[in-house]
Amino acid sequence: MRDSRRARLILGALLTAALLILTVDHRTGDSSPLRPLRAAGAYLFGTVEQFGGGMVRPVGGFVHAILTAPAAKERIEALKKENARLRTGLLAGKLDAGRAKELKQLLGLTGTGGYKVVPGNVVARRGRPGFEDAVQIDIGTGDGVRPEMTVLNGDGLVGRVIHAAAHTSTVVLLSDPALAAGARLEGGKEIGVVHGVGENGRLVQFRLLDSTASMNRGGRIVSFGSQHGKPYVPGVPIGVIERVESTPGELTRIAYARPYADLTALDVVGVVVESPKRDPRDAVLPAKEGAR
Repeated sequence: MRDSRRARLILGALLTAALLILTVDHRTGDSSPLRPLRAAGAYLFGTVEQFGGGMVRPVGGFVHAILTAPAAKERIEALKKENARLRTGLLAGKLDAGRAKELKQLLGLTGTGGYKVVPGNVVARRGRPGFEDAVQIDIGTGDGVRPEMTVLNGDGLVGRVIHAAAHTSTVVLLSDPALAAGARLEGGKEIGVVHGVGENGRLVQFRLLDSTASMNRGGRIVSFGSQHGKPYVPGVPIGVIERVESTPGELTRIAYARPYADLTALDVVGVVVESPKRDPRDAVLPAKEGAR
């Protein structure tokens, strides 16, 4: 009982002293004699608070990382998929833009020549017995394609159809050594035959039937045409002569020409399903450099 009374007296005395100190400190303001003690206390308790916060924050961050890790992983996977989708879309957009450009060029050439075509895409390299250079296209008899039809692209002659199924066809290329196509020199009536010579489709051989006819480097060749337009329609650009061989005593003259169509990088092509009503002659040839 006595100890309890003494404790109450001590507690009252401490409270009274605290009130007096606070009153004096508040009234005296910045000139308070207790200012150093107050600053020391603030520093001491502030340091303890910072130390405690520094200890707690890493633990809290670790716990937060554990709790949010599955969501973050899902978000990363979602972003990866989105990036892959965007890259695929960009690539498809570039391909579509490239094909649209080739199709426009093809329609321009066929419109000038009066050819009715069915457009298609090269989908595979496809060899056939007796032929070295052949490709498969994604159009067939269901689209009106038949064997022995001319195949071209926006640059010039590509080859001819040798087999047609319901939805696909096989085309032998101009570069195949087994292929032969009637051809004519630009601006004249001199005719000859074009043969493939391999060389990755870079050159074709043009054998002029008249050995006395003039033939020079830079001369241009177009298709001569076949009866009823099969297998070749007339007037399709074939290539530009790069070199002429000397053939003294021979009955024919031989030259090598660079094809207009890039036979190693084919995509959009057209199969001529109807020949022009009139031979376009040289009208389909591109404008000469310097004449544009």
